[in-house]
Amino acid sequence: MSKLYFRYGAMGCGKTMQLLQVAFNYEERGHQVCVMKPKTDTKNGEKLLTRIGPERETDLCFDRETDLLKEVAENFAGVSCVLVDESQFLTKEQADQLMQITIQLDIPVMAYGLRLNFRQEDGGFEGATRLLQIAHDIEELKTICECGHKATMNCRFLDGKLVTKGPDVLIDGTSKIEYRALCPRCFYKYLHEGKNS
Repeated sequence: MSKLYFRYGAMGCGKTMQLLQVAFNYEERGHQVCVMKPKTDTKNGEKLLTRIGPERETDLCFDRETDLLKEVAENFAGVSCVLVDESQFLTKEQADQLMQITIQLDIPVMAYGLRLNFRQEDGGFEGATRLLQIAHDIEELKTICECGHKATMNCRFLDGKLVTKGPDVLIDGTSKIEYRALCPRCFYKYLHEGKNS
């Protein structure tokens, strides 16, 4: 039986790079894959671009109304694997559709994304919350904080200051917004500095 995999981690841990590596491995062995991402991720248009360089066009860039089960059944039924980047932006229904792809079409699905939003709330990302609830296999991809410890928190900075309020989706590069992966100690250090400035 095919499975639904959720690979999550803080920003910069290599989620997209690992997705591209999986796609490469399948294709090198003569298999087809379907690489997709939500249109919510406006950075780089319909491309997947890693922080260290490798990139790839998506096979499907979808919106919140797209039925992923129907889309894969009608247009990608012969693939060996479905790979989803930025899966935190899925709707609950789309996360469930990924599960249905594994059951009804017997195609494994690997979803990569953030677990927490910048407010450090599981419920901040509907897709991630649902994937944590239903995925057959869940794995944390690790990265390090600027201090060298394990980073687990996705932090939003505005003009160099940590912010914990604002819209859920604000893609970096659109203004003076920057995201950094921090350990809890550094998160609270920046939070304390911001309250005292």
